[in-house]
Amino acid sequence: MNSTAKSSRSRTRHTGAAAVALTAAAALLAGCSSDSDGTSDNPLAGDKAEAGTVVVGSNNFAESTLLADIYGEALKAKGLKVTYKHNIGSRETTYGMMKNGSVTVLPEYNGSLLAYLDPKAEQKSVEAVNEAAKAKLDKKLTLLESSPAENKDSVSVNAETAKKYGLTAESTLADLKDVAPDLVIGGSPEFQTRQQGLKGLESVYGLKFKSFKALDAGGPLTQSALTKNDVQAADVFTTDPTIIKEKFVVLKDPENLFGHANVTPLVTKDGLDKEGVATLNAVSAKLDTETLLDLDAQVQLDKKDPLDVAKEWLKSAGLL
Repeated sequence: MNSTAKSSRSRTRHTGAAAVALTAAAALLAGCSSDSDGTSDNPLAGDKAEAGTVVVGSNNFAESTLLADIYGEALKAKGLKVTYKHNIGSRETTYGMMKNGSVTVLPEYNGSLLAYLDPKAEQKSVEAVNEAAKAKLDKKLTLLESSPAENKDSVSVNAETAKKYGLTAESTLADLKDVAPDLVIGGSPEFQTRQQGLKGLESVYGLKFKSFKALDAGGPLTQSALTKNDVQAADVFTTDPTIIKEKFVVLKDPENLFGHANVTPLVTKDGLDKEGVATLNAVSAKLDTETLLDLDAQVQLDKKDPLDVAKEWLKSAGLL
């Protein structure tokens, strides 16, 4: 499956335009990120990480910050010296900082990273995605083990629609075949014409919806329209806390139409020792989509400090 369309999503965890990253440089220099220990760092600083220090970075959205805190605190628990560079910016910036060694560890999404490195690459399995991404990475970088947790596109229905048609968390996209003609589906404008959208839903699952409503890329317009039943189904990210708040039902995608977006540590090869690598792999083994959705909800809905949420989960998982 070609992932070009997926990489074009207007969301930080996928890719941002290089021009935007460059024009944002001045603002980023002025608005430096705040570390969990209260210090402040210039997110565009090119200084290589101090020997013996693991620098954990994050992109500029809430889930990335939370994941960075999870990685960092797990490494601290093993006695490693850790500092943070939070809210750096888009992938253009964070990937550059990984290459120059000023960031040691970064939470990534394997399929999204591969789409950035090679827009034409197929995404047949988690293992294949990771191997393809590793082959395209800068020689100083590598990916560790992927977690089962994914933040990717999904077709989700609202609670009213789920109840009406008997759809549950175990239902798949194939279960919509008979009812799709009664449903309005919403998503970003490009969702209407791409394979990882209406075209794929029809060719792979045989779904023909009543109509399509152009909204945004899994953002507030989509969330509101689905909540108000202006649309009955929509493209929603699988770790969007609105799923919990509004009791949306995410339909399973057994044919993997939407590719892979497993949370995966991107690291510098000389930045972690064997214990550090084992620690992050242990985090990945414990982190699934349901757990990440709950942690995101605590941060984004309950307004808890992501560092506190990270520490609490690590304790509950036996990793702290």
